Amino acid sequence: MPYLTSAVLGAALFCFAVLGFRARRVGGPLDDYVTARNSQTASTLGLSFLASSMGAWILFAPPEIGAFVGPVALAGYAIGSSLPFLVLGLYGPAIRRHLPEGRSIGEFAEACYGPGVRRWVSLVSILYMACFLAAELTAIGAIAALLSEVPPALVVIGVAVVTLVYTVLGGLRASLATDRWQAWLLLALLALVGGVAVWRLPEMPVGAGLPSVPMGSALSVALTLVIAVTAANLFHQGYWQRIWAAENDRALGRGALLGGASTLLVILAIGALGMLAAMSGLPLGEPPIPFFALLSAAPAWLGLPALVLAVTLVASSVDTLQNAIASLAVASAGRRGLSVGAARLATVVLMVPVVWVALQGLSVLRLFLIADLLCAAIVVPVLLGLWRRMSPLAAVAGGVAGMLGAVLPGWVAQGSLAGGVLVASFPDSIPTLPPFLGALLASTLVSLLIAWRRPASRFPLAREGDAR
Repeated sequence: MPYLTSAVLGAALFCFAVLGFRARRVGGPLDDYVTARNSQTASTLGLSFLASSMGAWILFAPPEIGAFVGPVALAGYAIGSSLPFLVLGLYGPAIRRHLPEGRSIGEFAEACYGPGVRRWVSLVSILYMACFLAAELTAIGAIAALLSEVPPALVVIGVAVVTLVYTVLGGLRASLATDRWQAWLLLALLALVGGVAVWRLPEMPVGAGLPSVPMGSALSVALTLVIAVTAANLFHQGYWQRIWAAENDRALGRGALLGGASTLLVILAIGALGMLAAMSGLPLGEPPIPFFALLSAAPAWLGLPALVLAVTLVASSVDTLQNAIASLAVASAGRRGLSVGAARLATVVLMVPVVWVALQGLSVLRLFLIADLLCAAIVVPVLLGLWRRMSPLAAVAGGVAGMLGAVLPGWVAQGSLAGGVLVASFPDSIPTLPPFLGALLASTLVSLLIAWRRPASRFPLAREGDAR
């Protein structure tokens, strides 16, 4: 059985690699390598948004939230996961118009506020995506150990190396090409695995019902997830790359709508599986993993397609993140003549510490939450960059206020600054609303106040556009 499992997983990864190789543009410029500028249709973008946003995390977090907090919190998670695409779909055409040769969220921040803000925004984005990468590779190792006898390290290294090879050679075009097929494959496998698992569920016990969580608590969790997930995903450079990859504004808008709607439905569906597992009385495990609890009551053969599903989910997000981190790291240097070869080397180098962390089997949830909070503290000042009154002072002050706002609720509750910092670092790895709400409100209010009282003397993006 381990040999069959290894062969099937190897075949899936080989197919992804072939698709990536076929999409590469030999001898293309660095700009095409990191943006595939003005080349992608709405359907391609929509499927790419779906595939790149999915990951092994959907097999853990939504089912657990559905099982223990209920449908309201699950809806918050689904909205938070899909909302960034809608924001970029609405906001993206203005970014393309004002920054037609742009390539990254960092370049957007620099065009609005200067190099200092760019470095901070780029650092937060890279931190978030590195956590995402480590979490995905860690998860596939855990799933491999759970569903098969294949050594987890072999699966982790296999996924990392194969995706790295076709991403390094093909750049963003390779990621976009594999995303199309991975999106359809993951939808088919989700339908197969979920359908069979539900069909083989034991009969619901008498009195089975949804989690009895107070509505106030459920709403608090939902709002926390909307803020945290939306803010963090708006710093996902892979999504920003697709703003410029769209063939036109119409394709971007439709692709973002398709990606957002499909992501919403997938999260709701897989979260509902968690609720069904809890309602059926299945033992959910410790720590609880409702989705995999469903598989315990299903035929043994279902474990193989479930493992292929997990590998597909991880590969679809990892290849996007690999290219996104490299593009963010080299975008400004690329304008000074950095070669495609150097960009490829940067991709490989950046993956080494990520794979090392993934092989340790550590929990990265706390790092994820801290990165999410940093994103929530500065997301509004960054997105306000197209407002003519915004200035570097307003953006920096808003970001600083956001970080203070994240600490303030804990400071008040604990009576000390150290206590506030501790609360804002999520020592129990549990997302709580006050730090996120404080960060978002403080950064927004301070940015708006300073921009209104001391508006920018000029609008850099408009002047650049006029010069063209």
